[in-house]
Amino acid sequence: MVQRQTVLKVADNSGAKALRIIGIPGSSKRIAYLGDVVNAVVDRAETTGVVKDSEIVRVVIVRVRKEQRREDGSYVRFDDNAGVIIDNQGVPRGTRIFGPIAREVRDCGYTRITSLAQEVV
Repeated sequence: MVQRQTVLKVADNSGAKALRIIGIPGSSKRIAYLGDVVNAVVDRAETTGVVKDSEIVRVVIVRVRKEQRREDGSYVRFDDNAGVIIDNQGVPRGTRIFGPIAREVRDCGYTRITSLAQEVV
């Protein structure tokens, strides 16, 4: 569960190092969960990366620190808040995904992200 002004780590190799959430699309939503798409600005980026500093990007939330309950009664929780930068078609802009990815991301229809991930939890 993340909100505006939350700083996210980047879980792909698009060149960004930190993202700050600036908006959550939807009907006055204030909180985003696993698998949601948010608008973010790139806080820090490598000079040779695909994305640049201060660029506004769309991001899929793939890890959150706040525990989230699943249908079977179990909970999933991660050590950090992280996201993957996507384009307008929902395809990741990077070519590799680092770290574990929540199963809820696959359930939201981002199969390309889960196929590139090392581990789906």
